[in-house]
Amino acid sequence: MGIGTTLDVTRTAEELAEVAVPRFADFVTVDLADPVLNGDEPGDGAEGMRRAALSGIRADHPLYPLGRLIDFVPSTPQARVFAGGRPELVTDLSGSSGWYAQDPDRASRMLDYGVHSLITAPIQARGVVLGVANFWRSQESGAFDEEDLSLAEELVTRAAVSIDNARRYTREHALAVTLQRSLLPHALPEQDALEVAHRYLPAQSGVSGDWFDVIPLPGARVALVVGDVVGHGLHAAATMGRLRTAVHNFSTLDLPPDEILGHLDDLVGRIDQDESGPHGDAGIIGATCLYAIYDPVSRRCSVARAGHPPPALLRPDGGVEFLDLPAGPPLGLGGMPFETAEFDLAEGSQLVLYTDGLIEDRTRDFDVGMEMLRRALAGSDRTPEENCRAALDALLPARPKDDVALLIARTKVLGADRVADWDVPADPAAVAGMRAAVSGKLDEWGLSELAFGTELVFSELITNAIRYASEPIRVRLLRDRSLVCEVADGSSTSPHLRYAATTDEGGRGLFLVARIAERWGTRYTPGGKVIWAEQPLPAPAEGPDARARSAVDAAAGAPP
Repeated sequence: MGIGTTLDVTRTAEELAEVAVPRFADFVTVDLADPVLNGDEPGDGAEGMRRAALSGIRADHPLYPLGRLIDFVPSTPQARVFAGGRPELVTDLSGSSGWYAQDPDRASRMLDYGVHSLITAPIQARGVVLGVANFWRSQESGAFDEEDLSLAEELVTRAAVSIDNARRYTREHALAVTLQRSLLPHALPEQDALEVAHRYLPAQSGVSGDWFDVIPLPGARVALVVGDVVGHGLHAAATMGRLRTAVHNFSTLDLPPDEILGHLDDLVGRIDQDESGPHGDAGIIGATCLYAIYDPVSRRCSVARAGHPPPALLRPDGGVEFLDLPAGPPLGLGGMPFETAEFDLAEGSQLVLYTDGLIEDRTRDFDVGMEMLRRALAGSDRTPEENCRAALDALLPARPKDDVALLIARTKVLGADRVADWDVPADPAAVAGMRAAVSGKLDEWGLSELAFGTELVFSELITNAIRYASEPIRVRLLRDRSLVCEVADGSSTSPHLRYAATTDEGGRGLFLVARIAERWGTRYTPGGKVIWAEQPLPAPAEGPDARARSAVDAAAGAPP
């Protein structure tokens, strides 16, 4: 049996106690300063010592039990050893009043039990006493002597290094877990396109850079992201935070998945350049990522991956398949393009995104892990939450060696009763007819309070498309958590917001849109672009759309 076989403080203390019984002592107890068990530095005194390990030749002993918090009084050998850092030998406990003063009733029972001799040695590393190890002999053995004292001191000194290493690892691990959890989403954003469940489990041996995200996009769409930074510890967790922030920033550009990964690839390359040493061989990181966009109107899912395991698809009929999409290189290699694959998903399908810690293990091949995941998901009518539990129960060992991020999303559909679209001819006279059609649809949806602002938004956007863009021009209205107005055209030229002078005859259209809408923007499509604007749905008790009318006044120069 060895000491220091793990980086666990408690287990290392147990190994110290077990190795000395019964060859050296009849009973061994290890008492550590309570902060040490959490990876922190010990306090100044022997108060607040936690019994971390206990081993003995019999189980019916009267010693303090395991886990007991002990305040050693100053007269005890334990308090003196903790304060002075030197071991002490008590050959005859019956004549030691200082030891007896700690707990007279328990001390009497120990003497009646036959415990008669004690060595207390400091667990000391880097000049800091972390706790004490107590070696007890009972009536079956002779009393300790000076030679035994030297042996006990040498044994504990060697064990102290392992305990201190475990303590420092515990602290770093706790810091890394805290950092990573602070960088991961605390709550998923509200959206109606997907029913989402998720899990993040840090590894027992060290935190790495796994992360996941759910990002609402314009047009009722939602992006799903799962990524993994190679390595462990604080650096991996910090790098994960940088990449996750970058994904959010790039998502605001509303780019297709392959372009998002291209931007991330450039970022990882710059991080490598910034952090590499003078010889270019330090600070190099690796990362994988999968980025998917689901559109609840078209039921289309666009996916691209950078060296990441393919997502699983649980169909409504219970069948499971792994989506066939180009693998792409891991992030940071540079020079190689990523590809986006598109799939039509039936309503109620479940998209399963995960990191390799879920399916990889030293005891099985990658393909075996994927097959185990398939079997864990197949044939079920479980919810995403229930499937998260089923997948983790089926694939993870008791002490996972790697972090695991798991994201399961069940698709919903934005029905035809919540979508309206029209083709618009490139004729200014068509604007009036579109205003009437939009107003009629809002009346049908019970949103007539938004008619004034919505008609104004569409008027400005359609007019701009007719004047400055090219056909085909198409208008779409979505009733989701907000009212979404979209105007698509065949041009890739993006409009820009500007402030018109008081003498200008035009230039106020987008300013009006920006004032009326809660959000607005542009996204590019293979055939052109879409300009969109979102308005919050009114509460039942709200009156007419005064916000839109005040926006018109503000654009005209009147006080709000």
